[in-house]
Amino acid sequence: MDTLIAMLNDLMWGAVLIYLLIGVGIFFTFRLGFIQVRHFGHMFSVLRNSRKSDKAGISSFQALCTSLAARVGTGNLAGVAVAIYLGGPGAIFWMWLIAFIGMATSFVESTLAQLYKVKDEDGNYRGGPAYYMERGLGMRWMGVVFSLCLLLAFGLVFNAVQANSISLAMNVAFGIPDWATGLTLVVLSGLIIFGGIRGIARFAELVVPFMALAYILMALFVVATNITELPGVFTLIIKSAFGIEQAGSGAMGYAISQAMINGIKRGLFSNEAGMGSAPNAAATATPYPPHPASQGYVQMLGVFLDTIVICTCTAAIILMSGQFEPGSGITGVELTQRALSSQIGGGGSIFIATAIFFFAFTSIVANYSYAETNLVFLEHNHKGGLVLFRIFVLGMVMFGSVGELPTVWAMADVSMGLMAIVNLVAIVLLSGVAIKLAKDYNDQLKLGKLPTFDANKYPEIRSQLEEGIWDNPPQSNKQA
Repeated sequence: MDTLIAMLNDLMWGAVLIYLLIGVGIFFTFRLGFIQVRHFGHMFSVLRNSRKSDKAGISSFQALCTSLAARVGTGNLAGVAVAIYLGGPGAIFWMWLIAFIGMATSFVESTLAQLYKVKDEDGNYRGGPAYYMERGLGMRWMGVVFSLCLLLAFGLVFNAVQANSISLAMNVAFGIPDWATGLTLVVLSGLIIFGGIRGIARFAELVVPFMALAYILMALFVVATNITELPGVFTLIIKSAFGIEQAGSGAMGYAISQAMINGIKRGLFSNEAGMGSAPNAAATATPYPPHPASQGYVQMLGVFLDTIVICTCTAAIILMSGQFEPGSGITGVELTQRALSSQIGGGGSIFIATAIFFFAFTSIVANYSYAETNLVFLEHNHKGGLVLFRIFVLGMVMFGSVGELPTVWAMADVSMGLMAIVNLVAIVLLSGVAIKLAKDYNDQLKLGKLPTFDANKYPEIRSQLEEGIWDNPPQSNKQA
């Protein structure tokens, strides 16, 4: 089993996905005119009125928090440590790169998700890659393939990964048995996921800003107390990324490939740009400005906060601590705990355990919300199937709590790769629509108007949309 998973990972990541991710990211970065640079400030401007919502959708801020709840998890604490251990400090550079170009990819997939969203039987917005594959491309079969991959990845495997990191952190910090942590997670997760999508959004809105700010402040404290080492850390990352230190030993190519593969792999696991996960949250929002592209900006900000900010915080803590030793076998959340403990004492292990609990627990419930949306796509809101799937999700949480880390991570890589490949193909095929929406939004912004989407201007698009979603747009000439 382990050998088969390893072969699939090597084939998918080494021969296909890395080049596809970078290629698609560069393609959209150029097609959108380096939107992540030119409109960097606008990402924050969109949040000014992000608390607006209606009876069909959650607010943009809740959608951002839900996507961050899924993004900010073990990838930020354990995943960064794994990337550094397997690929060296240079893996962080490749995490930065995939996040930078991934911001453009995230803009496109989230914009498309907003455009092609629908209402379920309960009157709530649903959408995501499966929906734009069916409506935008007329390929329901492709949406079915994507949904099945997402159910496997986010509903089952990723939740096992999150639970695994929580149980390990609790065991290292407090000596709590894995099975006890697993049972606790099952009970807490069940209480939230049985509350539905709005309950998950409210939970994320309350917890995510607090947990992210606390972690960033701790990292800033570590950096401030080791400020003289900061230039050396950045130099180490750059040298390692391009194999400069190995140039004379004949291992330069291998060092670069390991840094690149592990940085991109862990970067994608962390920020999810191009994977097709965050669009499921973006589609559930009532956007403001009332235009699909506004959610593109919101979710683009999510990629920046997740990887450029929070993952960099973890990298700084590890590399400034002196705890990273290649070949030592100490990796994952344990390495992050040791690194912080070396900086602030025994409380570091407890702080990381607490952080990973909140980061990973919020990921479990947000991951489930993505899976629920895709189960609705497959089953059209079949209540019995929904209950059964929730039970399977909780079972995987328990499995992850007591399972082995390498196998669980490898399963996550395979399922994540399958999802990403299907989604990347779809958004390239729909790139013309996304570029058209971005231009419409920014043309209105340049005129000082509040960007508002009028589907009647695009009859070729309007025929693909669900009736009632984008009909009768509010007329407004207010300043943006």
